[in-house]
Amino acid sequence: MKTVQTLIVAAMAGLIAAASVQAATMKRNDPKRPVAAIAADLDITTQQFVDCFANVNPAPKGTKASGARERANKAILLPCLQDANPSITNAKLDSVMDKYRPEGRVAGN
Repeated sequence: MKTVQTLIVAAMAGLIAAASVQAATMKRNDPKRPVAAIAADLDITTQQFVDCFANVNPAPKGTKASGARERANKAILLPCLQDANPSITNAKLDSVMDKYRPEGRVAGN
C-alpha cells in the first residue's frame, strides 16, 4: 500500500512540476503563447523574447488586434528581436508568431 501511495505522490509532483514549467514559459499578459518555443524558433533565448515582448500590447482575449495596434507592436518587437538575432526578418517573425497563435494566421503585414 505504501508503494502505491508513493507512486501517486510522485505522479502528482510530476504533474505540478510540468504545470509550473509551462506557466513559466508563458508570457504573463499573453498566456496562450509558449515563449520558449517561439524563442527557439527565432534562435534567441527565452529571456530575450520575454524582454522584447514586455512592451507589446496584445489585443484583449477573443479579439483581433487592429492594424494600427499590429503595426505599433511590430515596431516595438521586431527591432528588439533583431538586436538579439539580426537574421530575424519581418516574414520570419510573422511565420513564427502565426505558428503559435491560437487562432492561426492573422497578421496583415
